[in-house]
Amino acid sequence: MVTRIPYFPGCTLATQAREYDRSARAVAQALGFELVELLDWQCCGATFPLSLDDSMALIAPTRVLYQAQQAGERVVTLCAICFHVLRRTQALLARDPAMLERINWFTGQEYQGVRVVHFLEILRDEVGWENLRARVQNPISMRLAPYYGCLLLRPHDEIGLDDPEQPTILHELLRALGAEVVDFPYSIECCGSYLTVKEPRISETLAQEIVASARECGAQAIVTACPLCQFNLEYPQREARKMPVLYFTRLMEMALVGAID
Repeated sequence: MVTRIPYFPGCTLATQAREYDRSARAVAQALGFELVELLDWQCCGATFPLSLDDSMALIAPTRVLYQAQQAGERVVTLCAICFHVLRRTQALLARDPAMLERINWFTGQEYQGVRVVHFLEILRDEVGWENLRARVQNPISMRLAPYYGCLLLRPHDEIGLDDPEQPTILHELLRALGAEVVDFPYSIECCGSYLTVKEPRISETLAQEIVASARECGAQAIVTACPLCQFNLEYPQREARKMPVLYFTRLMEMALVGAID
């Protein structure tokens, strides 16, 4: 029996990062479950408000959570930014009933609570690394540098995905796929995030340092779970010898399903 999990793709996976979405669905199918896209979903807002009393900025992510609540007890996402916004919104509304009441009044909905999980958590906590390793048909014989960035891990008290200073979830995944994991000093450093729009020189400098560090440590490719990180790390290499920046789901599809176009 196929396990169906409510799924929020988010704007980027529906546009520029369609490969991330497509490969994740293929991986889910290979592992015996289905990502069921939320009906009529909307943008999560893309940024979590810096002011904790900014109820207007919380309306968009709360509407997504309400849609997820209609579909089940949890919702899975892949984009690190969507995950960050939704997980922090979930945490804030759980500890601030006055804010929850205010937003429910404004939207006319009755959001009560839903659990936001990242696809990586499904792999770690429900599939399991040993089970995943047993399903690999085509081991990935590459030296790979797992790049976490910042939004996937911090702030730890609200995100709680992994140790924010010494994360292992991508490391263990890549090892289960047969890859050699390359540790490098910049694996949890910020790539510049949205500065790529306002101050592209800053984000390009940060990205070049991250890529150079991974290359110096012997990596053949960088692996990420964030579409913005993927863009920021890859774009500055447009005129240089490229270090591939791959979504973890792409590697999983290669390992579990085989050759792909």
